[in-house]
Amino acid sequence: MYSAALLRPGSAIGAYPQREDRRESWLERTVDNIAGLFRQYVYSGRVNYRQFLVLVDLHSERLTDINNESLRQCAMDVRQRLYREGLHDELVAEAFALIREVSTRCLGLRHHDVQLYGGWVMLRGMIAEMETGEGKTLTATLPACTAALAGIPVHLVTVNDFLVGRDARWMASIYEFFGLTVGVVKEASTLEQRKQAYGCDITYCTNKQLTFDYLKDRLLLDQESRPLHLRLEGVYNQKPKTSRLLMRGLCFAIVDEADSVLIDEARTPLVISNTKKLEQEVALYKQAISLAGKLSRLRHYQLDQRQRQIKLTDVGCSKLNSLTRLMDSVWSGKRRRESLILQALSALHLYHRDQHYLVKEGKVQIIDEYTGRVMPDRSWERGLHQMIETKEGLEISGRQETLARISYQRFFRRYLHLAGMTGTAQEVTKELGTVYHLKVETIPTHKPVQRQHLRDRVFARKAQKWDFIIQTIQALHQQGRPVLIGAKSVGTSEYLSQRLMAANLPHQVLNARQDEHEAQIISDAGQRGSITVATNMAGRGTDIQLEPGVAELGGLHVLATERHEARRIDRQLFGRGARQGDPGSYQTIVSLEDDFIAELFGQRLQTLFSKRSSPLPHWLGRLITYFSQVNAERHHRQIRQSLLEHDDNLNDILAFSGRGE
Repeated sequence: MYSAALLRPGSAIGAYPQREDRRESWLERTVDNIAGLFRQYVYSGRVNYRQFLVLVDLHSERLTDINNESLRQCAMDVRQRLYREGLHDELVAEAFALIREVSTRCLGLRHHDVQLYGGWVMLRGMIAEMETGEGKTLTATLPACTAALAGIPVHLVTVNDFLVGRDARWMASIYEFFGLTVGVVKEASTLEQRKQAYGCDITYCTNKQLTFDYLKDRLLLDQESRPLHLRLEGVYNQKPKTSRLLMRGLCFAIVDEADSVLIDEARTPLVISNTKKLEQEVALYKQAISLAGKLSRLRHYQLDQRQRQIKLTDVGCSKLNSLTRLMDSVWSGKRRRESLILQALSALHLYHRDQHYLVKEGKVQIIDEYTGRVMPDRSWERGLHQMIETKEGLEISGRQETLARISYQRFFRRYLHLAGMTGTAQEVTKELGTVYHLKVETIPTHKPVQRQHLRDRVFARKAQKWDFIIQTIQALHQQGRPVLIGAKSVGTSEYLSQRLMAANLPHQVLNARQDEHEAQIISDAGQRGSITVATNMAGRGTDIQLEPGVAELGGLHVLATERHEARRIDRQLFGRGARQGDPGSYQTIVSLEDDFIAELFGQRLQTLFSKRSSPLPHWLGRLITYFSQVNAERHHRQIRQSLLEHDDNLNDILAFSGRGE
């Protein structure tokens, strides 16, 4: 397949191995787009894996009857051969057979054929699309362990600290049997702990922590990663930069929930900054919020919720000019004046408490819209964060001055070998191929899927929607079936909680306020008659086990109270039920007043169906939600493309000036 030696630190690639940036020509981008469309809609390119599985089974036959000591000896032999010979299929099959046998003995979990297939696909540098509940965490041990045995540092990337800790703990005994070291990087990890973790054979980490640590290394290197220069520094410097680096380079990454990390979260660049607090700016933010409150929508500014944009009208510009005529000189410049007011208007009208952020311990904490989790150390750029703090009446933090920035697209393309796994990649096959040159391979399920789709309900008004949701939950609760209700925001989850309390329905809420109780809430969600209200926190990486007897009642029912901007996120939520052949069902109950529909169609649909008390016809409701989601997906794809182009152009400018990133 490829030489493992080229992915090792200290190899010919250098002391800090990574793939160099390369700008593609328009012809190359066009070819990539055509190939991506072909793979997504015409031919998946499924590789023939049957012969590989036969090889694994042949090696497995001789391992079942030997003792642990002999098994360790086999592992040492395979490790030496992988290091010398590289990752060819015959040797990889032997390694997979060993890992499967070790997993069976240490964890009581034996890899299924479809998991072997998924592991093989990832080792070949592809995305394995595996249905939710098919055991991706266990599958990842196959490529991770095999690559680590070959001497390649492996970064196993997932979406949050909870999954980092859980997966590393759960799989540790497999790695330890082979003598491999496992590191964990979390948000609270110190610099020394991070360096130690990245020095391990396999490192579990989140995409955010990984990227920020890379930026810290880039700052330390002053953008220098050429091997000769780094080695020469060690001659005259007793403590060279290489000894202070956190990471050993970008060799091999396996990205869990790859569509979330590589697509959804790629809309926002990651920035390292320092804080500069100026007293005169505090007064400026207060003035801006006060002035913005005096402007009227439509007359003075136009608000586009879907595009998340605000534009001043000519009347608004004139009004702003008259309001600031006698104010400080900072308001005299037209461009600066209008820029400040647009940020203030965004803080007031585009960013909402308990939806986009929490106010916790006297601070504004951003909520990740894709995971539903708080990002306590993140802040918005260009004074927006301070405007929101002013709006909430909080102490204003210092403004951020950018030291380094990078987008996920550019960062993950720098890995020498990149792979991933997810339950939902088919919709973004083209983008994964175009941006990251990653193919998507759909892995069949181990058992037939028994997930039942109940008819979607689309109401004209939110009040009708919520009444029907409560009725549906009551009926399922009386049957004894557990129910998982998906809510898009903290505010929505808490509103539904109030409605459930009023209806005397016992329930639990999982959102950014209760993240420390996540494991317990999830463990109870499959109990008979349980009701769990959750934001996207319960959408990825969580496994809800059914209490004995619940399967006979129909299994877990998943109810979505809103559609998300991406169909893949809905599929992740629905995938919490009916896993590994269990029965289950799912349903969507929405209204025309929900944000993602209202932002596209405005008041037109609501006015047209305002007198209708029953749900819209099924075909019409499906058409409206489908069109809304496809439109939102196209918009977000354009944002990601614009960010990538901006990132490339900015890098060219900075490189010309002698700086990078």
